[in-house]
Amino acid sequence: MASGDITKVEEYDKIEVVQSWSIQVRKATKIMEEGSSGALTELSRSFHRHVLQPFNSVKADNGTWTHTATDISGEAASVQAIANAAWTDDVKASYKTMREAQEQ
Repeated sequence: MASGDITKVEEYDKIEVVQSWSIQVRKATKIMEEGSSGALTELSRSFHRHVLQPFNSVKADNGTWTHTATDISGEAASVQAIANAAWTDDVKASYKTMREAQEQ
């Protein structure tokens, strides 16, 4: 980079597991400018947040449930690693039980 060059830097600065199964993800997008000394100065920062859960759970009109696993293949490697560690079989079973109990 040369002095005055502007770059966009994205980083996942917060990944939190809440209630054993919800994963809250915050991605920071920083706009940086290189100064004459080569040091980077942050010009702006914005955030995007989203929450992941192990399943998309839907109750049919006949009362049966369908739990479709959440596709995390498009998430950052760090997010995937945390989801794979947090979403154990016990956690997944607890999530399904909780969802089905909400809709009774």
